[in-house]
Amino acid sequence: MTLTYLDLTRDQRSVLDGLPFEGNHLISGSPGSGKSLLAAQRAVMLALTGTPVVLLTRSHLLHQALASTVHALGPRDRTVRVATAHSWLAAWFGPKAPRSEDGWYDWPAFFERAAETEPEPGLTLVVDEGQDLPPEFYRLCRLLGGRITVFADECQRLTETNSTLEEIARRLGECSRVELDGNHRSSRQIAAFAAQFHTGTGLPTLPDRDGPPPRVHRLPERGAADLLMTLAQTHPTHTIGVIVNSTHTQFSLLGSLENRAPWLKPQLYTSRAVKGRYRTLDLGRPGIVLLHRASAKGLGFDTVVVPDTHTDAGTDPTSSALRMTYYVLATRARHELHLAYEGETEPPLLAQAGPGVLLRG
Repeated sequence: MTLTYLDLTRDQRSVLDGLPFEGNHLISGSPGSGKSLLAAQRAVMLALTGTPVVLLTRSHLLHQALASTVHALGPRDRTVRVATAHSWLAAWFGPKAPRSEDGWYDWPAFFERAAETEPEPGLTLVVDEGQDLPPEFYRLCRLLGGRITVFADECQRLTETNSTLEEIARRLGECSRVELDGNHRSSRQIAAFAAQFHTGTGLPTLPDRDGPPPRVHRLPERGAADLLMTLAQTHPTHTIGVIVNSTHTQFSLLGSLENRAPWLKPQLYTSRAVKGRYRTLDLGRPGIVLLHRASAKGLGFDTVVVPDTHTDAGTDPTSSALRMTYYVLATRARHELHLAYEGETEPPLLAQAGPGVLLRG
């Protein structure tokens, strides 16, 4: 297997080439810094050492995107396996892996199993969006004696069970740390808008690429479908990520679009689907993709639409959880970002944004 580099900047390639094959490593970076692409590249590089590699993430939809990237990199000998953390853990433990109330596993039972078994020879894991996995996961990895590379950003924690960078490093034990800089996904205008919701220390560096400012739209009731049809017709080659706050809204929009504009062939993903059209998507195909906020992490779209910001109107606009959510949502966009609300009043969080960073109407 030979190594192919995909769309890496000089600095990204330098980080990748500078990581030792052995040991544990934690690479942090802001949205658009290339963590997911580098995670896939890192997995392929480690596979060149002759040991099978497992590339893990929490989200099934991001798992699909990573699998496509690994496939594009060219390893055809199945030395890189892409999986969700849940499925990998279940396969490791075996049948009837005990669950806990938070949706994860009974960690003491997993630790006990790890203590009773020999360390797995050659265990090699690469984890993307590692902040979404609990600290206990990393303790288990350490008990198993593997070499672990984690890509994470603690300013993008949207789950109840998550880890800070310090928690990840502490659980892994001896661990090198590298920080990625830059935003290679979004335009300067989108990144400047997103920066208003950044909850960490030190604002990420703004990109140089210019684009249209983010725009907020006041919609009539059930008017989101009209906005989506307009954008799809205006940008027929764009991938359009429509990120909403409920599964009900997803299917309501899907029904409206399929009834009024079936030629658009919108796609929808829900984690509730086990298989079929709502589980497996073609993320490279231009057009509309309807997804829940919980599934947006790690993904990127040419145009992003958040049509239901009014559902956050009753939430304290200073809430770190809400601000982190909008930071993640905004930074999914490459070229255009559209936010929308129904009702007479703009949601308080958006109302704080000045006309220099957010256009109205």
